[in-house]
Amino acid sequence: MNIDKFTDRARGFLQSALTVAIRMNHQRIAPEHILKALLEDNEGMASGLIKAAGGDAARAVAETDAALAKIPAVSGSGAQAQPGLDNDSMRVLDTAEQVATKAGDSFVTVERLLLALVLSPTTVAGKALAAAGLKADALNKAIGDLRGGRTADSAGAEGQYDALKKFARDLTQAARDGKLDPVIGRDEEIRRTVQILARRTKNNPVLIGEPGVGKTAIAEGLALRIANGDVPDTLKDRKLMALDMGALIAGAKYRGEFEERLKGVLDEVKGAEGQIVLFIDEMHQLIGAGKTEGAMDAGNLLKPALARGELHCIGATTLDEYRKYVEKDPALQRRFQPVFVGEP
Repeated sequence: MNIDKFTDRARGFLQSALTVAIRMNHQRIAPEHILKALLEDNEGMASGLIKAAGGDAARAVAETDAALAKIPAVSGSGAQAQPGLDNDSMRVLDTAEQVATKAGDSFVTVERLLLALVLSPTTVAGKALAAAGLKADALNKAIGDLRGGRTADSAGAEGQYDALKKFARDLTQAARDGKLDPVIGRDEEIRRTVQILARRTKNNPVLIGEPGVGKTAIAEGLALRIANGDVPDTLKDRKLMALDMGALIAGAKYRGEFEERLKGVLDEVKGAEGQIVLFIDEMHQLIGAGKTEGAMDAGNLLKPALARGELHCIGATTLDEYRKYVEKDPALQRRFQPVFVGEP
């Protein structure tokens, strides 16, 4: 078992399993400690996969807690300061590595850890998952659906899963659900935006105006028109998705994790084959975001996607920020068409 072949998140869960063992005064890290760490995940990936595979996540939690309660607690002079992995856990990690390699993954991801636990039926954790109705073939299918055909080729691979669902809001669906208010007095700007989107080249509008003038409202107005079918045929079946910069950046603590998340969003947009238009509010933040030593910044991820026509987007920024970040970069400037937004 090579720990360097595990993703950052998978290693994080193994550290969490150690924390669980220490918290409960247990002497070794058993598979049920690893399962407990997976089930306590704030993002709920393991629980979501169990449900998607037809299992009962609440039952898995109850079975795991009951199993952990049976492990003797040792404290005082006889306790180990740092519990290590027991033999069953070592075998589970070996299984996870083998499963990942067989699937063509370069790294062992969180969901492979869960699958390895299911594939270890003689362990207490394996029995807990079986009691919760989880089967390996159903879990494998759920993993395939989550990944969308991707392999894990980096230490931040999990950041790309369900990226649009996690990091963007579907404005067209919100319009259909009656969650967007009508936009008054912006017909000219919306018409100009539609006109640019329908072109073959330089078809990415960027809304330029001072903070608070209503740039986001123009995107929402476009979403309402798409939902009502009041757009040219080329735009009628499009989805307008608003990128959530806060969610994209929040919690990205590992080097390159921000870029992995953005790459996941761009891959899903590319996979939609032109059916998704991405609205990027405060676009200047994205172009300069994610810059850490040794990591690619977001602007360099956007440029090739824009150049190849894989990313169709609407940006929004202020005039000063446009001049500072977009005008000075010819590769970006020739992909965007300004739409100036004055006060209503």
